Amino acid sequence: MSRPAPLWLFGDQLGPHFHSTPENRDREVLLIRSAAAFARRPYHRQKIHLVEAGIRRLAADLGDRARIIDAPTYSEGLRRFRRPVVVHEPGSHAAEALVRRLRGRGLVVDVLPTPGFVLSKQVFSSWAANRRRFLMEDFYRDQRRRFGVLLEPDGGPVGGKWNFDHENRRPPPGRSTLPVPAPYLPTEDDVDEQVRADLDRAVRDGEIHPVGVDGPRRFAVSQAEAEQALSRFLDHRLATFGPHQDAMLSADWAMSHALLSVPLNLGLLDPVDVIRQAEQRYRSGAAPLASVEGFVRQILGWREWVWHLYWHRGPDYLKNNELRAHQKLPRWWRELDADSVEAACLRTALAGVRDRGYAHHIERLMVLGNHALQRGYDPAELTGWFATAFVDGFPWVMPANVIGMSQYADGGVVATKPYAAGGAYLNRMSDHCGGCAFNPRKRVGHDACPFTAGYWAFLDRNAHRLRGNPRMRQPLEGLRRLADLPDVVARESRRDRF
Repeated sequence: MSRPAPLWLFGDQLGPHFHSTPENRDREVLLIRSAAAFARRPYHRQKIHLVEAGIRRLAADLGDRARIIDAPTYSEGLRRFRRPVVVHEPGSHAAEALVRRLRGRGLVVDVLPTPGFVLSKQVFSSWAANRRRFLMEDFYRDQRRRFGVLLEPDGGPVGGKWNFDHENRRPPPGRSTLPVPAPYLPTEDDVDEQVRADLDRAVRDGEIHPVGVDGPRRFAVSQAEAEQALSRFLDHRLATFGPHQDAMLSADWAMSHALLSVPLNLGLLDPVDVIRQAEQRYRSGAAPLASVEGFVRQILGWREWVWHLYWHRGPDYLKNNELRAHQKLPRWWRELDADSVEAACLRTALAGVRDRGYAHHIERLMVLGNHALQRGYDPAELTGWFATAFVDGFPWVMPANVIGMSQYADGGVVATKPYAAGGAYLNRMSDHCGGCAFNPRKRVGHDACPFTAGYWAFLDRNAHRLRGNPRMRQPLEGLRRLADLPDVVARESRRDRF
């Protein structure tokens, strides 16, 4: 009986649901470390570390079953391997095109469905066909029904509602940190030491040009670590996940967030298992429904929605630029120079990216994304920045999040209105404004808040494009009542302090 074709795994396909299912468990596993993978763009140093460490940990865990090949490119790695392989559906348009070319050359003999997501591409395409409404909320509810998650016996949602988001928007609790147990923190080992030494050499030799600072490593890179991180969140932090998930605290970067996006996006955790375990915490009374539903919505709803929109909309989605935003990202932004930023909220979020390659979702949307939206940064360039500067960023992750949700560049496919907000929102949902150099209540003057003034300048610049959106009627009416609008707009066009 002939041996099955080896399984080639990308660096974001590292979990047992990729390599140890009945279909795959007898296959040899090939891992290719391509020198070109991180050479083309300025990835965060800690992101490169996580992927490299994950590949090496998997090879060690699989022992003789796995083989690592170092090569200039993936194509060259397969040529050196000298045996045709099978591969799971990859996570980017570029990788998909590569696999298609390799299949044409006989180096890839089959492409298997990805187990990294709950819903298949074929089923999503059927769901999306000829829909009058194309909303994540509709998709999420159908996902709950399809997979039987958080349902009553009659098929209705537990608790009588599909969405408890309104219960999960509380402002900061009036203290510097949330009173919750700390998140899981991995212990570095010899693999991390080897990866760090190799990256130091690659930087010295000019092979890679990373941004951000080095470790310590904060996220799981092996199956065992990922399971520990998941258990830590579900058992000790899920119960408090919901209420303050939209709040920001200067001294608490983790808050009560799951911090599972890295192991999920490295393919270390099976999303089906994550969802079932979270539901069990509600069924057992260990966590309240609002927190569990909010977490399930992130995994079964939003994460799946973002993945499928990436493929459904195709590569041209990155060309969307509804608001005609063409400003290049400034140097301080690209180089993560948080120390040159005066606005406390923006400085804190950018420092989080510099120091950890991470900022939680409300910092991404309402600080970093809000700033970029107001300043008119090019959405495609911004999408690339998010995909490379964040440790959980991959090509499929960021287009819907940035082009759609954050920058409204798709004109309303993902978000029903631009997520623009002034300093009043940031003051309400964070503790940043108290000691800031800027005043969130001021539109003009040396201490005018760049978010407050920037909000009105953004509306003025885009009023003609947003006039047909019913959700923007009230803000645009407020814009017309601003007596100092010409002064605000003129000052913001010259602003060089943020």
